[in-house]
Amino acid sequence: LHHKKEELFPLLHFFFVFFFSVFCYHHHSHETMDQTHGVDGLEDCSVSGFESAEKVIIRWDATASEEAREKMIFNDPLEVKLYLNAVDEIQKFVSSGGDIENRANSAIQIAMARLEDEFRNILVSHSSPINSDSLMLSSSSSSQLEVDEDGSSSNNGNSNEDDEQEEEETDLLKRSGSSASTGSAAVRLPTGRGSYSRSTSSIREIELIPIESVVHLSWIARRMVSAGYLRECIQVYGSVRKSAVDSSFRRLGIEKLSIGDVQRLNWEALEQKIRRWIRAAKICVRVVFASEKLLCEHVFESVGAVNIHEACFMETVKGPAIQLFNFAEAISISRRSPEKLFKILDLHDALIELLPDIESVFDLKSSDSIRVQAAEILSRLAEAARGILSEFENAVLREPSRVPVPGGTIHPLTRYVMNYISLISEYRPTLIDLIMSKPSRNSTDSNTPDFDFSELESNKGPLALHLIWIIVILQFNLEGKSKYYKNAALSHLFIMNNAHYIVQKIKGSPELREMIGDLYLRKLTGKFRQAATYYQRAAWVKVLYCLRDEGLHTKGSFSSGVSRSALRERFKSFNALFEEVHRVQSQWLVPDSQLREELKISILEKLSPAYRSFLGRFRSHIESGKHPENYIKISVEDLETEVLDLFEGYSATQHLRRRSE
Repeated sequence: LHHKKEELFPLLHFFFVFFFSVFCYHHHSHETMDQTHGVDGLEDCSVSGFESAEKVIIRWDATASEEAREKMIFNDPLEVKLYLNAVDEIQKFVSSGGDIENRANSAIQIAMARLEDEFRNILVSHSSPINSDSLMLSSSSSSQLEVDEDGSSSNNGNSNEDDEQEEEETDLLKRSGSSASTGSAAVRLPTGRGSYSRSTSSIREIELIPIESVVHLSWIARRMVSAGYLRECIQVYGSVRKSAVDSSFRRLGIEKLSIGDVQRLNWEALEQKIRRWIRAAKICVRVVFASEKLLCEHVFESVGAVNIHEACFMETVKGPAIQLFNFAEAISISRRSPEKLFKILDLHDALIELLPDIESVFDLKSSDSIRVQAAEILSRLAEAARGILSEFENAVLREPSRVPVPGGTIHPLTRYVMNYISLISEYRPTLIDLIMSKPSRNSTDSNTPDFDFSELESNKGPLALHLIWIIVILQFNLEGKSKYYKNAALSHLFIMNNAHYIVQKIKGSPELREMIGDLYLRKLTGKFRQAATYYQRAAWVKVLYCLRDEGLHTKGSFSSGVSRSALRERFKSFNALFEEVHRVQSQWLVPDSQLREELKISILEKLSPAYRSFLGRFRSHIESGKHPENYIKISVEDLETEVLDLFEGYSATQHLRRRSE
């Protein structure tokens, strides 16, 4: 029995090993089959997902479906979600190889064409020009709105649980300055209606497109860029938004004028356009361009492509910005003339005020050209202002009119120049910065006045010296014009009137008086008083000479010692001279009423006592003879009355009428 057991043991060991090996092989085979079936299941699932996505894409192919042509995906939040998921699913197979890759590429082309249409439609739907009400936006309210990727909105902080959709709006959320709980797909916005507008001290960035639509645009842009359609995305965005900017320009009154068009306009029309441009430019830079930049940032910053928002911003506004600044550039390089100075200074002031905002809005590398253009225009406007002032000085000096103004009144040149420099003084803050050098004169030119600035330079800046120099050359020109009067007295009256007008204009403008200074003002006052003295000497010396005693007395006469015949001739001479002076000078004009009365009083202070005294001494000699009325024709009272008629600018006919009354 023991021997039998030993024979059975090897046999039992063989069966144990055999059956154990079979068991292990069978178990391993089942595991392998299970794994193979699992991979095949996943592949079947992926193909099924691709095919479902492909059907969604084809269903919205506008080239194959009337319904797809008539409807827009982004009008339906559920369709938006389905379509974007389908695009994302198809995108996974673009580089998978084989037949499915070809199908994926074909589907992506259809999808991108559709998304491009949707992108354009959203933009066009919100491309109206900026409403004037938008320029007066009130501060953002404290209420908040949430916009989910499925398009719904709510007024609470609960997040939508959607693990399938990428949380692309997170970047927009951060830029709007709000916060959200971790894992939320909601965008919290700072106003009750869903707004991303903001403002600084001068820049006013307003909402151009509702925030829900901005989010949709961002979703589309991200997928177009991811699929390699960056250029198409930028072109569509730029063309539509540029049209919106153009519409805003038209509403603001900004015309499409070339530099040549601007330079061909007459000055009156150009003045109106400059005023309109200054108002519009502030809105364009601070509102229109700034808001377009903000919109680009919100639509494209989360897309992922480097600087795409910069490219889209410049695609949108570069043309309009060049159009805007070309107008100012045309003014800066146009033909210089004195009447343009103040509008050029207005443009300069407006542009220098806008320059920090221009640098802020166009702070991108791609917009260097806009900043450079603005800075160059500012420089050219400054140079134009300096050039015009210099040319104005030469024009005043060379003003050629030779015809004397009637009655010795104020010359039109005097009025024009003094009004001009009064306006210059009102632009003092600007011109002080622009006018850096004192006036220069050609000492060898006899047609240039000789004037020593040394006593004024210690306390006068270049601008003040230029204004004084303009007055100096104005007076020099007026001195030349005074020589065209044949009557010396009228020549002096002309100088008196004009010098007095200059003094009064300076006194009437606090800014101008401060710049001219009391020292030079005293010199000008002395000038017109000196001219008044010269006038009285030239006009009245012959009349007063008739009232002297010399030549009236006879030596050895048995009478009173007065030659009656000489006395009669003296009265006749006085009457004739006074009548001629009265006839002529009643037609002369002293337009300033106070100066006119002062001059008459000054004349009477000399003439009236002299005539009264002469009558007192010699009246009896005339009245004792024949026909005394032929010699004593005017009383002292009549003389004073007739002197009061002087300088009123009467015509010869008016003079005769008054004499006959």
